Amino acid sequence: MKILTVEQMRQVERECARIGLPTSVLMENAGQAVAEEVRRILGAIDRQHILILVGPGNNGGDGLVAARHLHDWGADVRLYFLGQRPVDDPNLELVRQRGITGVDVTQDKNLERLDDWLASTTAVIDAILGTGKSRPLADTFRLVLERVSKAREKQPGLPIIALDLPSGLDADSGAVDPACLYADNTITLGFPKPGLFNSPGMERVGRITVADIGIPSSLAEQVTTELITADWARSVVPKRPLGANKGTFGRVLVVAGSINYIGAAYLACNGAMRVGAGLVTLATPASLQPILVSKLTEVTYLPLPESSPGIISPKAVSLIRQELSQYNVLLLGCGLGQSQSVIEFIKLTLFDLPPERPALVLDADALNALAKIPNWWQQLAGDAILTPHPGEMARLAGLSVDEVQSDRAGIAKKVAQEWQKTVVLKGAYTVIATPDGQSRISPVANPGLASAGTGDVLSGVIAGLAAQGLSLFEAATCGVYLHAQAGEMVRDSLGDAGMLATDLLPVLPLAIKQLKEESEV
Repeated sequence: MKILTVEQMRQVERECARIGLPTSVLMENAGQAVAEEVRRILGAIDRQHILILVGPGNNGGDGLVAARHLHDWGADVRLYFLGQRPVDDPNLELVRQRGITGVDVTQDKNLERLDDWLASTTAVIDAILGTGKSRPLADTFRLVLERVSKAREKQPGLPIIALDLPSGLDADSGAVDPACLYADNTITLGFPKPGLFNSPGMERVGRITVADIGIPSSLAEQVTTELITADWARSVVPKRPLGANKGTFGRVLVVAGSINYIGAAYLACNGAMRVGAGLVTLATPASLQPILVSKLTEVTYLPLPESSPGIISPKAVSLIRQELSQYNVLLLGCGLGQSQSVIEFIKLTLFDLPPERPALVLDADALNALAKIPNWWQQLAGDAILTPHPGEMARLAGLSVDEVQSDRAGIAKKVAQEWQKTVVLKGAYTVIATPDGQSRISPVANPGLASAGTGDVLSGVIAGLAAQGLSLFEAATCGVYLHAQAGEMVRDSLGDAGMLATDLLPVLPLAIKQLKEESEV
């Protein structure tokens, strides 16, 4: 599913008008789709007292259409107008014909009517401003939104639903006005917008739903940024033929672990195995093998020489090079540490690799080592998957973490093209970008995944999928999707506090199973 900027959305709407889908039709479709999603969210719609904040533009028009449908289904709907509607507005006339109660903010002294309505409402729909907002909120808008926020403080369970995006949130950048509401749900129209997935806006949108309003998807086919969907993931998840053997599903060489980060090796190897890799070999400091073998019974081992106990020596490079031809993927970096001997080992391993090298997945300390080498990408031939978290990305790109987080998708696309590498920028709404300018964004933000080791699992998942024949972009994107879905399944059962990286491992096969079964429904 494409993610459209404001200008791209306007271009699509103009094209819709050209082919016989005018704004009035799209607005009717949008309002009905919003009403249906509100009914799904709230349930028992005939018991609801819904307050809709109606703006002066198209977003307010969508809200009026939604109001009409919700009223017809039995909800008690009230309209609070923040701006003059056109005199000939047909949607305004239709709600008036139904006798739906409404009041204009200019007629509400000290916002007393708004306060009364908020005290008795069971849900608020923000239909004030849509994608056109790119400036500070007007005083009236700000005052009204502040009253809604105060009502939410008194009634913590009061649902707030944003129509297209919360008013005060910039659709392109994710910048927010201080008065922008913290929505529980955002029903975005036609296509998602980049600001929904970027900080700080992503903190305000809640659960995102994309409402189909009848725009042909072909009108956006030239857009290069997409949201990962279940349908897409289902189309690339590796098949499991009945006559397969372990060679069918590929071989992964994982170079990981050090005396202080033994668990990283365990998590990365299990991540690869749990998505179906046929064989995983762990190359780790020789003194760590007896510790790991008691937990990692399914992997094979390549013990490596050490410069000190539990630290890989640069001399290990010759062993790695001897084994590379037997593997489809080399995963390097998880928990290796940042000692000088490890940095030297990583440089010797990565630079001057043979042309027929396996696919590369680089994580953690492999990235930290590269960050110390000027123009490292010029010495690392060919594509590779890099999986930095924001701190690692900041070091690699020579930026601050705040700069990275302020434009996650833009930064990922820029460096992927500059470095000619596939980049997975981890975090809430993980971004995957390719050397040719494509990018995909995960639909999931899960604070439960913000714990040590979950990144090691992800790198293993990606390596395991690449070993089964997926392209680097497919492996990275499908890996992010499955990892996120496993996190959602764990959150559903445990909550988002106390989730451990190891909790994801047994759930990964279930995420794949669920994905496949959904295609049979």
